[in-house]
Amino acid sequence: MDDRIALKREGLTATVTLDQPTKLNAVSLAMWDRLGDVFSELDQDLDLRCVILEGRGERAFSVGADISEFEQHRSTAEKAKAYGARTHSAMEKIVACRHPVIARIDGLCVGGGLEIATTADLRICSERSRFGIPIKRLGLVVAYAELEPLVQLVGPANAKEILFEGQIFESARAYDMGLVNRVVSDDSLDDEIAATAARIVEGAPLVARWHKTFTRRLLSPIPLTAAEQDESYACFATEDFKIGYKAFLAKTKPAFTGR
Repeated sequence: MDDRIALKREGLTATVTLDQPTKLNAVSLAMWDRLGDVFSELDQDLDLRCVILEGRGERAFSVGADISEFEQHRSTAEKAKAYGARTHSAMEKIVACRHPVIARIDGLCVGGGLEIATTADLRICSERSRFGIPIKRLGLVVAYAELEPLVQLVGPANAKEILFEGQIFESARAYDMGLVNRVVSDDSLDDEIAATAARIVEGAPLVARWHKTFTRRLLSPIPLTAAEQDESYACFATEDFKIGYKAFLAKTKPAFTGR
């Protein structure tokens, strides 16, 4: 277990923190493994409703993979393939987590750090945040599994701009590209994250999970099956649906149970 991935639970929300601030939250291979394990654990927690993913401190969300490990883990194609299998597994577990995931971005969000951020459902950043994937200087490639969520977010033209030019760009440009959902002032980032999480938590959790699943499924070119189409109506058999529409008619606030 790597203690540089911190996990905190407050009520219905969990916060996962990349906790290596002296290295700008660079992610070691052990941290990648632990990150995947943590999100697998959170996925199984049916009482949870929202996850916040962040980096420790104000300097960086994360600058990506720990380059000091490259000689050991990525110095040959065979080693890099094994390394990639473990990092891609962690990213997939974030994507597959049933709960909505908010990336809280403050400071540098570059390289593999930006790739991690693209696996979240929402990205909210401070004005001082900076973005980029300047790996053209390292002579390495963004693998398909890492590139796919970036292309889905910003489109192929913007993705190629990020990779070909290798620039570090400001939060306003990230917003224009569709890389982040919101840019807020540096001193209001925590309030905005808390408010966003609160809005998610107050909703019906099964509905949020279905919407996450449906949205991801629609990115596939494979036609929907009849069973998948029918799942759109499963919500009407839930206790939360009864709670929701009855509260609406009674003009009261619903208290959803997740059943």
